Amino acid sequence: MTSASQPVEPVPPGSVIGILGGGQLGRMIALAAAPLGYRCAVLTPEADSPASQVAWQTIVAPYDDAAALDRLADLSDVVTLEFENVPAAAVAALAARVRTAPDERVLAVTQDRLKEKTLAREAGLSTVAFAAVERGDLSVMLDTVGFPAILKTRRMGYDGKGQRRVANLDEADRACRDLGDSLIAEAVCRFDKELSAIVARSSAGEVRAFDAVENEHENHILRTTYAPARVAGSVREAAQAAACRLAERLSLVGLLAVEFFLSPEGGLLVNEMAPRPHNSGHWTIEACPTSQFEQLVRAICGLPLGDTGRRHDATMTNLLGAEAEGRAVPAADPAVHLHLYGKAEARPGRKMGHVTRLLPLGSIAAERSD
Repeated sequence: MTSASQPVEPVPPGSVIGILGGGQLGRMIALAAAPLGYRCAVLTPEADSPASQVAWQTIVAPYDDAAALDRLADLSDVVTLEFENVPAAAVAALAARVRTAPDERVLAVTQDRLKEKTLAREAGLSTVAFAAVERGDLSVMLDTVGFPAILKTRRMGYDGKGQRRVANLDEADRACRDLGDSLIAEAVCRFDKELSAIVARSSAGEVRAFDAVENEHENHILRTTYAPARVAGSVREAAQAAACRLAERLSLVGLLAVEFFLSPEGGLLVNEMAPRPHNSGHWTIEACPTSQFEQLVRAICGLPLGDTGRRHDATMTNLLGAEAEGRAVPAADPAVHLHLYGKAEARPGRKMGHVTRLLPLGSIAAERSD
C-alpha cells in the first residue's frame, strides 16, 4: 500500500481539529493542541467524557449519527481519531467533506489483524506464523500454525479482548463458535520482552520516530513502560526502522504505534499497530521536547515535525481502577508527574490515569547491565 506524499496547505493556528473519540487520548490531544493555537471539537457517544472536559466543543452522539458527523465536519478544518475502531463509513463520510488523518485506507488495514500481519510481511518484517480462519474452517490453520495457537477476531479487539488460546482441535472448534466467523489464528511464540515504537509522518513525507520502549502487561493491560527499552541499542533502532517502514508503506499522515515481540534469539516480530497516540507513548509528555500528542497535531496540520530526542529516561505506570482514588500531585518530587483522566467511575482494569517518573539519561540502561 504505497503512494507518493502530496503536501497539502498547512492548517493554520486558530483552526479547529475534530477528534473522533472522547477518551483520555482525545483529552491529551486537545491539551497539546491548545498551546499551538488550535481548538478541538470532539464527537463521542459518552457524556462528560475525559476529552469533553477540555475541548472547545463536544458533540454527544453515536459515531454513525449522520447529523453529528455533519456537525463535526462543519466545525473542523481537519479531523483525526483517538482510537482506530470507529466505523469506516463514518470516516468515509467525514473524508468527503473535510481533511481526515489518518484516512480510511489506513484504517482498512489497522482495523483488521489479518491485513496488519500481511502488510508487515509485505514490508519485509517478521511476524509469528498466522492464517485466516473463515466460518470455522481450520484446515489452513492446521497446516501453517498448528497448536498451541491463539484465535482472535480480526476486528475490534484490544487489551486482550476478542481472543482465545487453544491447545487442540476441540478447543479451536469451541473458540470459533464463540468468537465468530472471521478470525485469525496466530502461533504462540516464546518472547523475552514486549517493545513498541511510535513514529510520526507528515503529509510532506517527513518522518520522525520516538525511542523504542519496553512494556510490561498485567492481564493483557499495559502496566508499566520503560523508556528506553532495556535492550541493546541496535534492537531499539531496528524497532524504530520497522515502524518507519510501515508508516511509509501505509502513506500515513499522523502517528503509528507498532508493538513487537522480542524473541529469545534477539529478533523482532511485529505484533500489532495502531494509527493514533498510544498508551506506551505517554512518557513523551515530560521526557521529550515534543510529545506524541503535539507531534500528532503537527503531522495532521502540516507543520514541521518536532524534536523526538529523549531528554530523560522515564517510566510510565498506568493507574488502574481504584488506584487513582485519593491521588494528589506529589509536589515533593519534581521528577514525578501525575495525570488523571477525569473519569467518573473507577472499574477494575479501567485506565484512570498514569504516573511518569523522570530519571537521568542512562539510568535505565544501567539497570539493564546490573
